[in-house]
Parts: sequence; C-alpha cells; structure tokens
Amino acid sequence: MIKSKFKNVHTMIGPDAVLKGSIKLEQGLIVYGQVFGDVQTRGSIRIARGAMVDGNVTGASIVLGGKVVGHLKSEGSVILKKTSELKGNISYRKLHIEDGAQFEGQCDLVLDSSGPSTPNKVV
Repeated sequence: MIKSKFKNVHTMIGPDAVLKGSIKLEQGLIVYGQVFGDVQTRGSIRIARGAMVDGNVTGASIVLGGKVVGHLKSEGSVILKKTSELKGNISYRKLHIEDGAQFEGQCDLVLDSSGPSTPNKVV
C-alpha cells in the first residue's frame, strides 16, 4: 500500500487506471494513473510523478508531480514539484514552483472571494 501524508484523502486512482470523464468529489484525491476529464474536489489533490490529467483541476490545495494539460485552480496552495509539467493557467493563494518544474501559462493570485486577481505570466 502506498502511504500518504495527505489528510482526508478518500480516493486513489491507481497507476494502471485510465479514466475517461470528469471526476467530482467532496474529499481528497491522489492520482497515480491517467484521467481524461476535469477533476474537482473540496479536498486536496495530489497528482503523482508519472500520472497525467488532461483537463482542469480544482481543489483546496494541489500538489503536482506529474503532468496536467489544463488549468489548476485552488483556494489554497499550489505546489509544482521538480518532476511536474503543466500546460495551463494557475489560480492560487500560495504558489511554490520547484527548480526543474516545467510550466507554460499564466498565474493569477486570488486575493479574496470578492476582490480582483493579479495576473502574472510565466513561460
């Protein structure tokens, strides 16, 4: 069994799984396989090294170690690990990009629910 430091993770998509369609959850999710569709949860999301999501990802916090072709949106933190590859925009409150991460898109800082965001372009 793969150990996780994430709390309230109730769903895991295994490394040999290929899902076609959107996923909507209330709790946390760890993806080790492939998802072709949007992923949305109120909990945390981890996309592990070697995993892939072709769609938008929305969660309370997001840790990307694999590949996403789509936008990341978090009311909390977004972490792009050194093994990550993202082709899409990021909307976040806190952002950390490790050396070696590949990112092509824009960053939008979410100030609060009623205020405007501040766009930053990274290539």
